[in-house]
Amino acid sequence: MRDSKGILQNIDWITVMLYVILVAMGWTCIYAAVYNEEHNKLFDFTQNHGKQMIWIGGSILIALFLLIIDGKFYSAFSYLIYGITLALLIVVLLVGRRVKGSQSWFEIGSFKLQPAEFAKFTTTLALAKFLSNQNIKLQETKTKLRAAIILLIPITLILAQNDTGSALVYFSFIFVLYREGLSGNYLLLGFAAIVIFILSLLVDKITLVIIFSSFAFIIFMLARKNKRNIISILAVLALVSGMIFSVDYVFNHVLQEHQRTRINVLLGKETDYKDKGWNVHQSMIAIGSGGFWGKGFLKGSQTQFDFVPKQSTDFIFCTVGEEFGFVGVFVVISLFMVLLGRIIFLAERQRSPYSRIYGYGIASILFFHMMVNIGMTIGLAPVIGIPLPFFTYGGSSLWSFTMMLFVFIKLDAYRLQILR
Repeated sequence: MRDSKGILQNIDWITVMLYVILVAMGWTCIYAAVYNEEHNKLFDFTQNHGKQMIWIGGSILIALFLLIIDGKFYSAFSYLIYGITLALLIVVLLVGRRVKGSQSWFEIGSFKLQPAEFAKFTTTLALAKFLSNQNIKLQETKTKLRAAIILLIPITLILAQNDTGSALVYFSFIFVLYREGLSGNYLLLGFAAIVIFILSLLVDKITLVIIFSSFAFIIFMLARKNKRNIISILAVLALVSGMIFSVDYVFNHVLQEHQRTRINVLLGKETDYKDKGWNVHQSMIAIGSGGFWGKGFLKGSQTQFDFVPKQSTDFIFCTVGEEFGFVGVFVVISLFMVLLGRIIFLAERQRSPYSRIYGYGIASILFFHMMVNIGMTIGLAPVIGIPLPFFTYGGSSLWSFTMMLFVFIKLDAYRLQILR
């Protein structure tokens, strides 16, 4: 009893309260997004807001269960839990249900579950377990390769399900690796590759090569006394030029049609909003029409008249913008940033490398989801179909984010014990 009481006292209630507030606000937005005068009861389980209450109830039970389990359990069984999830990702490819082109769902009656959502959580456990090994050094090539394998296996299986959005989330782990000693050059290379890809779609290829060649020549003149630097400059220029001329092939032959359309809409190259950019266009109208204070709860015209498809899922954030305005948007984003800051603060105070790495893992995933989902709704990111944590309708995403967060809360409660 004494140990249990001590653990309860060590629980970070600030993080718990932030979770409760975000989940409550998320449910309120779902209720507004699917509101129907004929089904306006809070406990109408035929509607999405009623079903979400069931998912929330399940989340509470999951959170309590995770807090009861011994904190050392997660470290001891990280690889096993990770392996079980990989098995589920394989099974869903064989017997799963295809929804909107993605074969990533288990369906039993009206109950549906998406293993890819939980794979992010279990991959974080496995990566934390691997990197917390005392003999691990990220400066070594073999360590980088092993860490990459841990990430690439679920990425490959999720891509095989045709769920590109969930696969892209794994790039957020670069922040974890950077915190643990990976060179910042990898971050710069990744950012540079994205910039070159976008520029190659917008600017004439020859013009772009000439611009980069000019930069290379200037650097060459400044570093011409060092032959090694000159060779490096020429190698980088050749690599960049190759990327520029290969973008069209990747865009037209590797990406699928709906992915090309979403990128074209983002870059402003597709203006037929009625056909291809309807969701984003209507979402931007909804958010913009909210003004400073918003139109009021259940008073958003775009929301109430169903102008925005998928508004309780991918585009739930536009409900915040239309009905609660700039003030509501500011509050929601601020709450997310406070939560992220709190997680990082807790991660840094851990005595266990495992707990610290795991904390940075969930912070990175939450940050990626928040930035991309909100970016989708305001036209600053392509629509890749990933949920807004704690807001988007659906049990798989809510349960997976709940598990991520409350496992960390449990680990933090055990921070005075070293988890190896």
